[in-house]
Amino acid sequence: MDQMSQSPTDLSLPEQPDGDAAETVHRGNDAGSGFVVVANRLPVDLERLPDGTKRWKRSPGGLVTALEPVLRSNNGAWVGWAGVPDVDVDPIIEDGLELYPVPLSAEEVADYYEGFSNGTLWPLYHDVIVRPEYHRRWWTAYVDVNRRFAEYTAKVAAEGATVWVQDYQLQLVPKMLRMLRPDLTIGFFLHIPFPPIELFLQMPWRTELVEGLLGADLIGFHLPGGAQNFLYLARRLAGQPTSRGTIGVRAKMGVVQVGFRTVRVGAFPISIASAELDEYSRRRSVRERGAQIRAELGNPKNILLGVDRLDYTKGIDIRLAALEELLQESKIDPAETVMVQLATPSRERVESYIQMRGDIERQVGRINGEFSRVGYPFVHYLHRPIPREELVSFFVAADVMLVTPLRDGMNLVAKEYVACHSGLNGALVLSEFTGAAAELRQSYLCNPHDLESVKEAILHAIGDDADTRRRRMRALRRQVLTHDVDRWARAFLEALAQDRVAGSALLSDDEP
Repeated sequence: MDQMSQSPTDLSLPEQPDGDAAETVHRGNDAGSGFVVVANRLPVDLERLPDGTKRWKRSPGGLVTALEPVLRSNNGAWVGWAGVPDVDVDPIIEDGLELYPVPLSAEEVADYYEGFSNGTLWPLYHDVIVRPEYHRRWWTAYVDVNRRFAEYTAKVAAEGATVWVQDYQLQLVPKMLRMLRPDLTIGFFLHIPFPPIELFLQMPWRTELVEGLLGADLIGFHLPGGAQNFLYLARRLAGQPTSRGTIGVRAKMGVVQVGFRTVRVGAFPISIASAELDEYSRRRSVRERGAQIRAELGNPKNILLGVDRLDYTKGIDIRLAALEELLQESKIDPAETVMVQLATPSRERVESYIQMRGDIERQVGRINGEFSRVGYPFVHYLHRPIPREELVSFFVAADVMLVTPLRDGMNLVAKEYVACHSGLNGALVLSEFTGAAAELRQSYLCNPHDLESVKEAILHAIGDDADTRRRRMRALRRQVLTHDVDRWARAFLEALAQDRVAGSALLSDDEP
């Protein structure tokens, strides 16, 4: 029997998590949710405490920040991993959200998540900044875990429900889910860049990934270039003979015809809850904390800020190298300027990340050793998670935000910084290789592969007159406040709903 056509896994899991905030979901087999988000992680993580008990805590990821408002407005359910291996927990209601945890073993986390998702797909989709690794064991785990997510989702979704699958870890789920539940309307959104065609063709399982995505009714990317790359690959790969036969594919004008189904492909640039963040950043407590941060840093003339996951794609080392050269050239005065780098820990068991952290910390030490004064380091480096409230205060305090990834699907930090500067007193240095650069054209754009370009953008951001900076920030805020996360989600879901109507009409026209 084809493994993808097996019955969905039973969701009646044995263990109930501890903690007063969690309420078990009890649901009959004939019920279900009309709107389901499927993502690698739940919006909350299960945390094991030293005394052996467990509790739920909010997940810090950007995906959660983007999708939680959408889920609440649609009264839906969320299917995802709880963040702890080898633990089965019951479906729960957490802070009003209906959550369905998918269990993963420690071996699956190593092979599916740390292996194929982040050792193969992540570097491949980010332009091979680090060489991807292709291991058959990782691929097998990826297939198995994607199948489990599809089975759980098939159990949760009501008849005719809309399911929105998220990101690169679950690219096989759309096809698997369609085989289990052909009544569903399925959307997929990729939150990272989709690579150039020549790079994607390196992938040994390239056809399987494209066919997996083509199980969706609507496939969304951040930028038109990613959508065009996928359309080309769908035409080139998905029509080829495979071990499971051949499917007919025609791709043109944002539409892929897969047999009797029509799959739409488009660009939907993601954003943030900008109005809420704008309002929050204006609060007296946030402003006072921002002023306190400035005082703690010695009230410098310029505070430069970087906020990133500690990842090789983010260009932390590039901005530090640019600043080091500007200091050596005496173009920045360390008595007037400080750099704050907030680096959230990431993938700490992966060797390349361990090495990268050591390299960056040595870079920080070298800069501070040469250019700091006693009690006043030039670079203030924090390698730990920062609470959301504190992060907003750092945004408010910073005069210049440095966002210099070598490659990034969107980069929501850039938009968050803009949303926090209602006083029009900030400046954004932004890599051309972020999705955000296509929208935030009034930022100080730079090429992170060209150190002189980064240096020039930093100097302009610091040195431009107040009127120029205000004009630029006003334009950035107009873009960010108008194109918020609700508009992004509404655009995608409305397009998905149109696909449902179009599909119904097509079936009606085909009837004898």
